[in-house]
Amino acid sequence: MVEERTTDGKRIAQLLSSEVSSREDSGLDALEVVNADADVEGSADGELAYEVARESGGQSDVLAEVYVHEDRVRVEFREEADAAAESAESVGLRVRPKAVRPPRTLVFVEDGAEVKRATDVFVSVVETAEHAESAE
Repeated sequence: MVEERTTDGKRIAQLLSSEVSSREDSGLDALEVVNADADVEGSADGELAYEVARESGGQSDVLAEVYVHEDRVRVEFREEADAAAESAESVGLRVRPKAVRPPRTLVFVEDGAEVKRATDVFVSVVETAEHAESAE
């Protein structure tokens, strides 16, 4: 039996957007997809498809940016970069740091089947951010 894999970057981004915006468990209800470009097409360098923002205390902050490549998605976590890296590694996603100030973590989603694992990374990042806020 041949299994079909979803390796189209635009489709993977759509699946991730749907998962992040439709789930209301594990703190994901605080997330929303913003600044979406419905006409985005994948490229070798990656094109910004949308941002994921987190609502906290009446304020919305961009947590991550999602870029579409031809065959994958790149999620750039702007907040809680260390938590994103640890969580992504623990669920088997490809990760690398981005050397900018403040530092970011890049998480690659290379198959539609990895979307649920990428969503788990968002859950971990939200939990870490909420824990940091409650400690303040």
